[in-house]
Amino acid sequence: MIVSLFLWITFLLEKEKMKAFLRAENNKEDLRLIKELKANLEQEVYYLPKETGLNLIASSLESKYRISAKCRDSKVEDLWILTSFFGYSTQTFVQAVNLLDRFLAMMKVQPKHLPCIGVSCLHIAAKVVEGEGNVSPTHELIRISQCRFTVSDLSRMEKIISEKLNFQFNAVTALTFLHLYHAFALSNTSERKVVLNLDKLESQLKACLCRLVFSKAKPSVLALSLLTQEIESLQSVDMFKIAEHIQRHLKIVDSEVLHWREMVAKCMTDYLSPECSKPNNKKLVWILSRRTAQNLHSHYCSIPELPTIPEGIWDESESEDSCEDMSCGEDSLSSSPGSDEEGPFPSHFICHSSKSLSFS
Repeated sequence: MIVSLFLWITFLLEKEKMKAFLRAENNKEDLRLIKELKANLEQEVYYLPKETGLNLIASSLESKYRISAKCRDSKVEDLWILTSFFGYSTQTFVQAVNLLDRFLAMMKVQPKHLPCIGVSCLHIAAKVVEGEGNVSPTHELIRISQCRFTVSDLSRMEKIISEKLNFQFNAVTALTFLHLYHAFALSNTSERKVVLNLDKLESQLKACLCRLVFSKAKPSVLALSLLTQEIESLQSVDMFKIAEHIQRHLKIVDSEVLHWREMVAKCMTDYLSPECSKPNNKKLVWILSRRTAQNLHSHYCSIPELPTIPEGIWDESESEDSCEDMSCGEDSLSSSPGSDEEGPFPSHFICHSSKSLSFS
């Protein structure tokens, strides 16, 4: 009897020691995550696109002289499609969008140069994130994107973008904070049945980035807005306390979070509407008719040289009234394939009412 009691007491003591050890480890991990969050918070301002440039894009009409918000958003959708096609990570896509927005907000760009700029940003991001050995060949990227420029054009554009952005490629983005928030939430929640789906959060972030307005949000705030929006759908009190703890440590004001949560909720409603079909998560398979394949081959082999790109800086005093209306979606992957009905681009990436992507 005494031996059994002794063994039971020993077991309880060991159990308490283990709990204390796990608590200490969790505290260490929490401190590490908070430290990393604060370090990224200090750096995020250096990777934000210039707000004046974003405002000029948002106010611009579609023309052959200026990039409009619709034109920019269409190109970001193309980058999402290309990212999925080549099997690149979400981080590659997010970094590419950051490079694109920072460059467009800094330079005065004509729509005819946007396809080359967009693909160049994706190629730079892929080399940084995926590694040189895991990046698709440049000529293949150009061919699949259906853009009319050469490998030398792409190399020249990459050089221009790199120099203008001071070779600052590893940006602190909303995805950076989203991963850290997710890790912090998992290490602190006691509700094991409530699980934050990181893949879903990443898909929602990609949907938001397809709209220019979200480029104005601070990455830390946008990520927290996505997190709290998802926690609200889970109705987890424990998770809400964790989100409040993160917000308090990073000193993010309530008004910012509420504003961007409303924007996120509206974006999610639009993307989940019946008018938008949901793509599956499989790597894309591009089915082409013989005629489309011949056209692609012809375009690839006889690509006209791009005109010299004037490196004009945004001039806020310039009038927007003189711009002529012109569609900027001619080279868009997500635009209609025209009369070639035998082999269209996967239709599940095309919204019936607009060219918006969706997520599962």
